[in-house]
Amino acid sequence: MPYGIRLLEMLLQKGKQVNLLYSKVAQIVAQQEMNFTLPASAKEAEAFFSRQFHAQDGQLRVFGREEWFAPVASGSNPADAMVICPCTMGTLAAIAAGMSQNLIERAADVALKENRLLIIVPREMPFSVIHLENMLKLARAGTVILPANPGFYHHPETIQDMVDFVVARILDHLGVDHALITRWGAER
Repeated sequence: MPYGIRLLEMLLQKGKQVNLLYSKVAQIVAQQEMNFTLPASAKEAEAFFSRQFHAQDGQLRVFGREEWFAPVASGSNPADAMVICPCTMGTLAAIAAGMSQNLIERAADVALKENRLLIIVPREMPFSVIHLENMLKLARAGTVILPANPGFYHHPETIQDMVDFVVARILDHLGVDHALITRWGAER
């Protein structure tokens, strides 16, 4: 969850338009991992994160799992890219199987069918053969599988440094400029 929250912060800071989709499980995970109460309704979450990260009016839109009329649910209004961060193996399996039982899965399906960038940050380990086969299936369909494995060549000193490493890699794939980490071979 810290990766997803930091990614949201950085995208908003960079002036990007963000459609945030989250599940009820995200509320549990936010409480467990960050001791943070994620607002229950999409509108409350939109107001909270907009205030927290100083979003411009309309820059952030938040949708719940069952909001089937969200723009990202249709190929006629696809997002430029989608990141599922973090992504459970259940959600990953549903996407790999082409199932769309909620808005997150449907938006991922739209990203794939419209040949848009889809980045999945799996949250579980170790991976079973089934997990790996699902990831391979998605990778073959063009998905970037980006496990939250921070590097250590930049000599992280805090947990935030390790979170920033992973978020920096996501931002790199999205083509969003950042200064979260020192790049390989660059002066420290």
